[in-house]
Order: sequence, then structure tokens, then C-alpha cells
Amino acid sequence: MTLPTRHGITIPFDGVPLHEHREWFEELVDLGYTDVWSSEADGADAFTPLALAAAWQPSLRLGCAVVPAYTRGPALLAQSVASMASAAPGRFAFGLGSSSNVIVERWNDIAFDKPYQRVRDTIRFLRAALTGEKVKEEYETFSVRGFKLGIPPPEPVPPILVGALRSGMLRLAGREGDGAIINWLSADDVATVVPHVKEFGEDKEVVARIFVAVSDDAEGVRGAGRFAIAAYLNVPVYQAFHEWLGRSDALGEMWAKWAGGDRGGALEAIPDAVVDDLIVHGPPEACREHIQRYVDNGVDTPMPILLPLPGCLPTREAIRALAPT
Repeated sequence: MTLPTRHGITIPFDGVPLHEHREWFEELVDLGYTDVWSSEADGADAFTPLALAAAWQPSLRLGCAVVPAYTRGPALLAQSVASMASAAPGRFAFGLGSSSNVIVERWNDIAFDKPYQRVRDTIRFLRAALTGEKVKEEYETFSVRGFKLGIPPPEPVPPILVGALRSGMLRLAGREGDGAIINWLSADDVATVVPHVKEFGEDKEVVARIFVAVSDDAEGVRGAGRFAIAAYLNVPVYQAFHEWLGRSDALGEMWAKWAGGDRGGALEAIPDAVVDDLIVHGPPEACREHIQRYVDNGVDTPMPILLPLPGCLPTREAIRALAPT
């Protein structure tokens, strides 16, 4: 099976209230975009923007990238997934991930224990629950005692993709999920990551969240982009990911200074080459070519997220400039 070429974009758009997104969604289709993907960290929840898109633009495919496995109980999570699948039959993909200790423990006061097992168990529970069967099971990380969805989703049951970084979770995404959602990596890193997923079938989808700044001001983007990189790559799961990818030498000084409390020094220690690898930037045509490199190296669905950095094109202009058509 050959996956179709898809063109995604991350929603909601920065600075645009949710109630004003309708005409934006309508224009996306005219511009050739096929997918909209939400996220869930400290902004909108993952489901509300997609519910609006489902109602306002019935041709768009909708995806979560990603929902933490910890922050909703199993039954509530199944209800949320089933509701979105019912709102957009056949065009919703659910992305599940472990998230991070920052979001799970610091922000939600939930123990970040056994992330691999928690994601695995949640996939297995959802596979059962979304069929409408009663679930009574003792999983390794939680128990469900007699839950049955009152309104099972229509066929087909939505695919479950796994937010994955290193080999263990990537292989879980291929073995028990329908594919993987990857994040904060370079176009060249894709060749390292994708085989762990595709060994379980070429039909396993790989969606990539790609950070994009459409701007001619390279130095300005690098300066501002260092803040975003430091905010993510000092989180333990992302540090381990980039060590696994081979960036220990390039980022070792940044990690050491950050751990020692020298935030300014940590930012200065991030090499330009790392910023250029992890943040797609430049004029529109250069950004389009860089995004295409992700696809050439194995990504099925590119999902740009537009960074609102100083000197960048306004969001709507950037969406138009990067449009597939």
C-alpha cells in the first residue's frame, strides 16, 4: 500500500481566536492543504479546534498530535476519541503520546511513571473500547472495570498514531499503532527514525511536526529559535532523544550550562547549525524545499507549525506562501 501525499498544517493558528477560524479552514482547502493537526500542551485542548474544523470544513482530515496518555482517564479518553470520530467519520486520526514530565507532573500533578507501558496499555484499551465491547482488564499501568462506550464510533475505527522519539516507542507505534508522529528532528534525522516504524509495514503512517519560520532574517530566526530549542531540548525526554540521534557533542555544552543555571550561556551554546537543522527558515521557496526533504526521507504527512517569531511573514501570508498549490 502506498500512502497518498498529504499536506498538513498545525492548528489553531497563533493569535487567531478559535471562533474566527472558519474562513481560515475554508481557505486551506482552496490552497491544497489536506489535513489540520492540533496539539495539547498549554494552549487549546486537542479536540475543540478539530471539532470546529469538522463542522466548518467537511473535506479536511483531522488529527491530534498529540494527546497525553496520562491527563485523561481511560474511559474519558475513549469518549473523546469516539466523539471526534463520530463528528468526522473516516477522517479523524488520533495521536497519543506519553508527553513529558513537565506537562504530566509539574502542570497536572500526575506521576510520570512507566511512559512506554502507559502508552502501550492505552492503545490496547482503546482498541477494545472503540469497538463498543465492555472492557474489564487489569493493564500494567491502570485497571478498567466494566467500561462500555455508550456511543461507539462509526466504521472505520479511527487510526491510532503514537507520538514517538526513540526506538522503543517508534517500534511500538509500528507494532501496535497505525503509525508515528515525530517531532523536533531534522530532515536528515528522518532516515534514522522512520525504519523503526516501517519495519511493521509500509502502510504505517509517519507524520512529522515541523517548525517553520518564513523569514529572510536568518540571524533573527536563529536568535529567537534558540529559546524554543532550549525550552524543549532540556526536557529529559528530548535530551535523551537528541543524544540518541548523535547530538551529544553539538548540544553537550548547552545541556551542561542549563543544568548549572546559566540560561544565557546555554542559549549562546546552541550552534547555528543545530538551529538550521531543527527549524525550517528562509524565504517561502527555501522553506518549501526544506519541508520536501522531510518527505523525501520518509515522512508521509508533513505538519508544519508556524513559529510567530519577529520578522516572519504574518501567519496567513505564510500559510499562503507555503501552500501546496
